[in-house]
Amino acid sequence: MSTPNGFPLHSGGCVTRSMEGGAVQDLHAKKAGKATKMEAGDNGPLTFDDLPRVGTSLNESLKLLPGELKANMKIKSITPRPPRKPRLERAASLDEKSWRRWRRFRTSQESLTDPNDTSSSNGSLQEASLSPPVRGRASHQCCQQNSLHSCSPDASEASPVCRSRGGPSDLGKRASEISSAFGGLLRGKAFAGGKPRLAQIMPARPLPPMELNVASHTLRTANRIDSDCVDYLHYSQHKFGRVSSSLSDTRLHGNGVVYDSCSTDSMKSTFSLLTPIRSKDVRSRSYLEGSLLASGALLGAEELSRYFPDRNIGIFVATWNMQGQKELPTNLDDFLLPTDPDYAQDMYVIGVQEGCPDRREWEIRLQETLGPHYVMLYSAAHGVLYMSVFIRRDLIWFCSEVEYATVTTRIVSQIKTKGALGICFTFFGTSFLFITSHFTSGDSKVNERKLDYNKTIQALTLPKNVPDTNPYRSSSSDVTTRFDEVFWFGDFNFRLNKDRETVDSILNQNPGTDVSKLLAYDQLTSEMSRGSIFKGFQEADIHFRPSYKFDIGKDSYDTTSKQRTPSYTDRVVFRSRYRDDIQAVKYSSCPGIKTSDHRPVFALFRVKVRPGRDNIPLAAGQFDRELYLIGIKRRITRELQKRREQKDQRSSSICSIS
Repeated sequence: MSTPNGFPLHSGGCVTRSMEGGAVQDLHAKKAGKATKMEAGDNGPLTFDDLPRVGTSLNESLKLLPGELKANMKIKSITPRPPRKPRLERAASLDEKSWRRWRRFRTSQESLTDPNDTSSSNGSLQEASLSPPVRGRASHQCCQQNSLHSCSPDASEASPVCRSRGGPSDLGKRASEISSAFGGLLRGKAFAGGKPRLAQIMPARPLPPMELNVASHTLRTANRIDSDCVDYLHYSQHKFGRVSSSLSDTRLHGNGVVYDSCSTDSMKSTFSLLTPIRSKDVRSRSYLEGSLLASGALLGAEELSRYFPDRNIGIFVATWNMQGQKELPTNLDDFLLPTDPDYAQDMYVIGVQEGCPDRREWEIRLQETLGPHYVMLYSAAHGVLYMSVFIRRDLIWFCSEVEYATVTTRIVSQIKTKGALGICFTFFGTSFLFITSHFTSGDSKVNERKLDYNKTIQALTLPKNVPDTNPYRSSSSDVTTRFDEVFWFGDFNFRLNKDRETVDSILNQNPGTDVSKLLAYDQLTSEMSRGSIFKGFQEADIHFRPSYKFDIGKDSYDTTSKQRTPSYTDRVVFRSRYRDDIQAVKYSSCPGIKTSDHRPVFALFRVKVRPGRDNIPLAAGQFDRELYLIGIKRRITRELQKRREQKDQRSSSICSIS
């Protein structure tokens, strides 16, 4: 017989374990206040207080029965069997799949515990973990209600415990049921290592539905910088009703895959870290015209913030007078990739004066050194003046068309050794101008160098097709005013107004980087302070020794009969339309390259970039592909050769015993 709530009536009462001690208690005595005494033959009453405890054995429990029972009853070996598992109603909040998975898991746990027993009173703790723990008070109340119902007058005839008197056969059945009631607990204690295990208790409330969405929002937006990705799901649901309806991959629908919004999130994040692109944007955008604040513009604020959250890029600018030497340095790493900054720059601009005869070989060497992360955006030449612009391959799409112009300052000479070469382009919304120059040489020809400067700023016809980003601040007589950021570098040939002996004594007194005494005699510093040249330009602080003039292959200055005075002829200066847009990070020379009488000079900058418009002519990913392939092949060949040499050196080593 079972109670209305679906639990069967136990002959021995409802037995439970307290949350603290774990001892089996008789809840009838606590609830009713008095134990109902029942007669068992003529030898004495049998009460609920006489029920055996969990720690007692089966024989000890039988000792508690009257002597007549022992004499008249034929005792057999009893295999303790716990009460049958109550039939549980299916939770209304669980769907069919969850219920079946739960049933399979429970059945597997029962089979692992006891293959021959289907009861759950000795179920494992893993099985009980499927439902949340129920407090001790709730379990006590449940047992109290069951015990009161079992001892009610209506149920007294059916319950052997509530029966007033019975014969020997009834007492035998009762003893068997008592032993069966406690046998399960004793077995559970034996299997659990001394701790009795209770039957599974179903939760009082329905379990929450299982969450099928396994897409991680943190991982999905880890690489997100644009603001669209945050509300992409809500936007899509609002716009399209259901995100999955905008996708047409029938394989996901036909194979029975759980396909909802979480699948869409994983599709646009797990397979790629790129920003998702809406279909309507693919249909509508042409990237030929737009506005400054247009959503999704190629050169707009969203793309700029995606690549440069702080809107600053790193630029490497270098100048080197190669003296026309055919021999190139074996390694350019110290020149292009100095060890002081932890990271490489986003853009590399190298200007050369009196360049080597084979200009293509020089560009290949630059590509080989910078490696596969960089491509040559543009290169130009004016006689023996070379300039090469390398940029990270990810950024070539945000550059406008590249334009260049040249100026010759020495018309008499057929070989253009003196003059200027300018390259300009727009990156996002910031226009750049790079100029490399070779001014007139000579210690006393300061005015000629000023004329070279003035002719350059007037004769360079830039920009041509790319629009000026701020025409209201431009001047037709000065090319440097028509761009946001200007870098001018080269062999300016300004000298130190001091004799050789004095300069040598200062250098010997300060073998380190203290060159402030030398700069007091520098012609360019003096002219810039007067405003007669490089108006509006700045130069970073100099902490390196003069870059001219060295003996080729040595660290000593000119030891020939001319005894030229060491000077800072190679310089890098800069100017900006906006204050503090350019920050100089490093300004130094490369003493390791000794193939010329000049040392290369380089500078590292942090430059602020602004968003731009899409209505400018774009380079559309233009770069020198042939140069890229040749440079990478050279790089691989060099690495393989180096490994081969190391292997041969290890194999040819000979151990000698002295």
